[in-house]
Amino acid sequence: MGTEAVPTAEWKSKPEFKAITTIRTLAMDAVQQANSGHPGTPVAMAPVAYAVWQRFLRFDPSDPIWPNRDRFVLSMGHASMLLYSMLHLTEVKAVNAKYERLGQPTVTLDDIKKFRQLDSRCPGHPEYRWTSGIETTTGPLGQGIATSVGMAMASKWQSAYFNKPGFDMFDYDVYALCGDGCMMEGVSSEAASLAGHLKLDNLCWIYDNNHISIEGNTNVSFSEDVATRFIAYGWNVTRVGDANDLDMLSRALKTFKDTKGRPTLIIVDSHIAWGVPGKEGHHSAHGEPLGWDKIQQAKEFYGCSTDKFCVPDGVYDHFRQGIGKRGKEARDAWFAKFNEYKAKYPQLADHLEKMQKRELPDGWDRDLTEYPTDAKGKAGRIASSEVLNKIAPHVPWLIGGSADLAPSTKTLMTFKEAGDFQAGNYGGRNLHFGIREHAMGSILNGLALSKIRPYGSGFLIFSDYGRNPIRLAAIMEIPVLYIFTHDSIGVGEDGPTHQPIEQVASLRAIPGLITMRPGDANEVLEAWKIIMKSQHEPVCLILTREELPTLDRKKYAPASGVSKGAYVLADAPDGKPDVLLLASGSTLYMCVNAYEQLTKEGIKARVVSMPSWEMFEHHCAKHNPKYREEVMPSSVTARVAVELASTFGWHQYVGLNGSVIGMRTFGASAPLKELTKKFGFSPENIVAAAKEQLKQAKK
Repeated sequence: MGTEAVPTAEWKSKPEFKAITTIRTLAMDAVQQANSGHPGTPVAMAPVAYAVWQRFLRFDPSDPIWPNRDRFVLSMGHASMLLYSMLHLTEVKAVNAKYERLGQPTVTLDDIKKFRQLDSRCPGHPEYRWTSGIETTTGPLGQGIATSVGMAMASKWQSAYFNKPGFDMFDYDVYALCGDGCMMEGVSSEAASLAGHLKLDNLCWIYDNNHISIEGNTNVSFSEDVATRFIAYGWNVTRVGDANDLDMLSRALKTFKDTKGRPTLIIVDSHIAWGVPGKEGHHSAHGEPLGWDKIQQAKEFYGCSTDKFCVPDGVYDHFRQGIGKRGKEARDAWFAKFNEYKAKYPQLADHLEKMQKRELPDGWDRDLTEYPTDAKGKAGRIASSEVLNKIAPHVPWLIGGSADLAPSTKTLMTFKEAGDFQAGNYGGRNLHFGIREHAMGSILNGLALSKIRPYGSGFLIFSDYGRNPIRLAAIMEIPVLYIFTHDSIGVGEDGPTHQPIEQVASLRAIPGLITMRPGDANEVLEAWKIIMKSQHEPVCLILTREELPTLDRKKYAPASGVSKGAYVLADAPDGKPDVLLLASGSTLYMCVNAYEQLTKEGIKARVVSMPSWEMFEHHCAKHNPKYREEVMPSSVTARVAVELASTFGWHQYVGLNGSVIGMRTFGASAPLKELTKKFGFSPENIVAAAKEQLKQAKK
């Protein structure tokens, strides 16, 4: 279909036509006024968004966060004006960070007029937490649909845990609108494969099959049979040959609702510039404004007002009588049922409420105890596994797993009730992502956005595969936990392909992401306490494969200092050191040994444990601006930092003339002891570096 048939007078009189046309014209006007954005997809897919929202989506615009609402994800985030038009026309109300409904619209007409402008509620791509009604931040293609898999998994888990006879507290569906770009990105394959394996029949992807990407027709790079691909994944696949056919769209969506045991893909054929009269679909409309002249022609073609940002009479009321009425009835019925549920199942109701507010159950940490001093000690991954299995029985919505590495990362929940999350057992708490690190990160985001407390694990080297969703978690400020083990050249014989060097520095570079690299079992314990209380920060917990001595906390400072990000672990007798030894993770005990040797020689040293730079900076900035000076006195210029990782970034703490013992090359394949010797990680080298620093300081 290259052009749209001229609408008949009868069709123009229909409220559906007015509503769909208004979705389109708002998108055209906003993109043109901003002189930036993508008008093509919002114009083409307006009927699809209308059909989903007005006829099927169980969503209350007056309460866009009620727990059992259906989720709608716009995976092709560049088409953001499609979503903003829907949020405005359905009169979705704003909700603040305290979960309070404010009564005011989340997207006003003024916001739409300021599309892509500073402080508008309508940024270039949809942003979670910025605009109510947006379920996840999207933009990087493929991320939205992959995240929707996590949302669908969350619905299944919540249903298994909370539902009781006569009380279906959770049964929401997840709709995700995607395009050719999403289908090309590898993360869509990973996520779709897992969704098919898990038989997530509450998941519906709607694929805008318009054959257009930035470079033009997709036939230059994309010729696969998408339908057959998804059938192979175990999906139900149906097709709508005309994006403007509301009856066929409704039929396809009903097919999704009726399908059991399989997720659904609806392939919708469209043209990117469809809706602009007399113009064949072409790529120029994809990422460029149409021009006011063409917009006026389109409005004349539709027989609507040529005024900018016009919402005709009756459009708001049409949506009020559709999604507004239906959504409010569903929401009110749910809360009425929840009041009965509270009376009959008070503990489950308490858990449900706490989970929604990202709070913890009473007594969640009651089994945690400090580790005794142990010269042999424990590997970070072992201590973490022990702590996880003491916390998890008391926090039922803490669920997670690994990208096929749980036996190595030690992230299995081993208590009897844990179980595996699989089709037919959606109440299981051990997730198995398969070798899909990228999709794992996106799915974790979807789980967290659904108020599950998720974790995912893998080797630190493979954090690179999942970097995009980690970054998005930081942007969204959601408490996802990534457990990364095998954190250094300690991987040994596996060699440089598996030995992370630059990954820690790379993760530290992401704003809003907390990296924690504990140096012994008690620092691991304290890290978990902090992680569980976090409500808005994703965390990377970076752990060793090799054993680390458990330090004597009667002799050295308590591990509770981890909460400040950095703390004085061991100090000069008079509290006035001449040299500072800074360490993170597996080099901490080396610095302690070097400190003891320096002390014997009469050199006044201080060991500063730095498990989290971000927490240290935050503590200094927000709680105690003097803390930095207390821990690292500016008068002490002799400084040595030691970390089994890239040296990048450490000079902000040791100064330009300070010494950093770290990795400046990739590793090598050899046993750990040979590698630490080769690359200079030993107490003797630390002592030598400290003495050299003292010489320079005296000069």
